[in-house]
Parts: sequence; structure tokens; C-alpha cells
Amino acid sequence: MKKRAHIIVNGIVQGVYFRYSTQKKALELGVTGWVRNLHDGGVEIVCEGGKDDVEELVRWSGKGPPGAFVEHADVSWEQYAGEFAAFEIRY
Repeated sequence: MKKRAHIIVNGIVQGVYFRYSTQKKALELGVTGWVRNLHDGGVEIVCEGGKDDVEELVRWSGKGPPGAFVEHADVSWEQYAGEFAAFEIRY
């Protein structure tokens, strides 16, 4: 079963390699999509893949890499679209 998640992460999540670490974790899990910084200091993630892999990335985003302090990660589950070929960092 395939899933898609849209995640908004807030806290101290910029300047701590959050985007790079998210991409690395997504690649390890075989998840596709993207990650980008938001103007309000948060990070936005859209990811698709197998149910267990997407759920693992959602759990990981709730804590982030060393140096990050995640106050909260809001997750919206969306319809799987299969629109991504890889996982990229967007600017």
C-alpha cells in the first residue's frame, strides 16, 4: 500500500541540516518527494512511498537530526499520486 504525507515541522529546524538529513533519511527508506524551508522558520516536507516507509519518515521528522529542536510536526495524509521520481531539496 502506498501513502503520501504533507508535513510542516516547527521549532529550531533551520540551520541544523534538517533538509539534508531529511533527504538522506528519505533516500534510505526509498521515499520520494521534496523538502524545503519556509519563510516562518519551519520546514515543509511532501513524501510518497510504501506505507511503512512514509510512516517512518513522519516519525523521524517529529524529532529531526541532531541539533534540531522540533516543537511539533503537523501531518496531513493525502491521496498518493506517484508524481515524484526522487527526493529533492527545494529552494
